Amino acid sequence: MNVSQILIIMKKSLYLFTAILVISVISCKGQSEKSNSLTRPEVATPAHITKTDFLNLVMDYEKNTKTWVYQGEMPCLIDFYADWCAPCHIASPILEDLARKYAGEINIYKVDIEKEKELASVFGVQSIPTFLFCPMEGNPTISSGIANSPEATRNMFIQQIEELLLKKVKSSTI
Repeated sequence: MNVSQILIIMKKSLYLFTAILVISVISCKGQSEKSNSLTRPEVATPAHITKTDFLNLVMDYEKNTKTWVYQGEMPCLIDFYADWCAPCHIASPILEDLARKYAGEINIYKVDIEKEKELASVFGVQSIPTFLFCPMEGNPTISSGIANSPEATRNMFIQQIEELLLKKVKSSTI
């Protein structure tokens, strides 16, 4: 064998290895998304929900067309996102961490606006990420965008969760 034949074999082996690696990563990603099921509430991670899930877990806007009637068992934060959105990728790990921090106090749901166009339209989602804060009582609050750093974004979420969902009022000192 000459050097060019060896290089061709090495190149083909590299392509094969890369293909196997990509397939493995895609397969693992699919498995982790399947395990993030709404039937496993003990897993404190944001749950991806569909329109049907939304109608059952949050609010049936088809039945209640005039007033907000929250159906959840605890307050929730809903992240309207898209896979191609850079700010959404910044918010996602922060929301995962906050789902663990506030486990048992709030639910965090994710709605992919590319797959759930009707939900995005119903809530007037014009830019992403958009966040819907649904307290147990009263009307929801909607906000969009993130802060200028991951730490500031985390602090923003904590403040909104505490004030809008858990109704914890900051004490002011004069």
